[in-house]
Amino acid sequence: MSASYDRPEASGAPEDASAPRAGRLACFCPPGVPVDGVEAAALPDARWGTALLAGGFGLSVLSQTLVLGVVPLAGALLAPAAHLVTAPYIAMLIGAAIATFPASFLLDAFGRRAAFALGASTGVAGGFVMAWALSANAFIPFCLGAFWLGIAQGFSLFYRHEAALGSGGQSRALAIGIVFGAGALAGLAGPALAAASQIFFPERLFVGAALVAAIAQVAVLALAVVSAGRAPVIAQPLGAARPKPAPTDWRAFAAPTFIAAIAWFAMTAQMVATPTAMAACGIPVGSVLNAVAWHVIAMYAPAFAAGAVARYVGARNLALVGLATIVLARYVSAQATGYIGFTTGLILVAVGWSLSTAAATMWLHREARPTRVALAAHDGALFVAAILGAMAALAPLGAR
Repeated sequence: MSASYDRPEASGAPEDASAPRAGRLACFCPPGVPVDGVEAAALPDARWGTALLAGGFGLSVLSQTLVLGVVPLAGALLAPAAHLVTAPYIAMLIGAAIATFPASFLLDAFGRRAAFALGASTGVAGGFVMAWALSANAFIPFCLGAFWLGIAQGFSLFYRHEAALGSGGQSRALAIGIVFGAGALAGLAGPALAAASQIFFPERLFVGAALVAAIAQVAVLALAVVSAGRAPVIAQPLGAARPKPAPTDWRAFAAPTFIAAIAWFAMTAQMVATPTAMAACGIPVGSVLNAVAWHVIAMYAPAFAAGAVARYVGARNLALVGLATIVLARYVSAQATGYIGFTTGLILVAVGWSLSTAAATMWLHREARPTRVALAAHDGALFVAAILGAMAALAPLGAR
């Protein structure tokens, strides 16, 4: 793309061949990626950038945590017909799946600040719309709010890719682990915030949780504003060939995407079915939300160590260990009849999902050389698998 600048010779200064000007193309590369010809001092500080990404991702997960256990239960309360009980959760996952390609291309074209701020803005709107819908017992607006929060979720999943793109060598796995693991803090804060919301809104079930989810997205928006705005700009003479990134190895892309998709399918199916099953067993809502909080902690905490473990056993083997843990979780949940059994199953499936997803991300960036299209396709496949898992879990409920 071209841009207009004042010509250096007009001011009598010698022309700098590297300075962008009219008639010279500027190549916008993925944010945070070291680029030939750009001094290290001109690039954002890697540690500060990773901290901002971790903070934004953690707050995004906090927002999702507050509505994760609410959406299936609220859908059952608000749905005008039994077959529509599944609609709010499916709407949230569809929003996340639809957001993957726009999020990837916006990050490339406009940088982290604009892309992540846009995603957080949809989350803010979604949380407030859900809160209003719960107050007014309005089902369709509730689905719309869930859809917008899903869009925010689709954007937030790219925090881990941005951490990988902004790092190199052995630090890449560490950066992925830090950003992904920051979601564990959401599980620690979630129960306290959910309990506080019930104190302020005792007569409006779930409204407080939706409002706090919206406020968490406001914090995500604030962090996005102070993050790196865009990639470095590199001058390039008009007519010169643009540097082409290495093509994606689609065979190397397929394996980690397939394994991660299985993990997302299984985890979503169990996560969606468990709150309803716990409620059917007479377990109170507070305990259900507490179990979901432990589930969220287990979803992200293992990622802190995933990079170090993958260095010894390999990303592929770690992803397979995650799948084996999910199989064990499925068995435990099938035998559960009380709080301990359900919670154990949720924790195990979360650990398996965390290991498989983090390992697949490391595997993808190390071997497949993913482009922006490949990254969007990878995350889109995960959300499609999650949609299928939610449909598989909620189909029996919707048929009642």
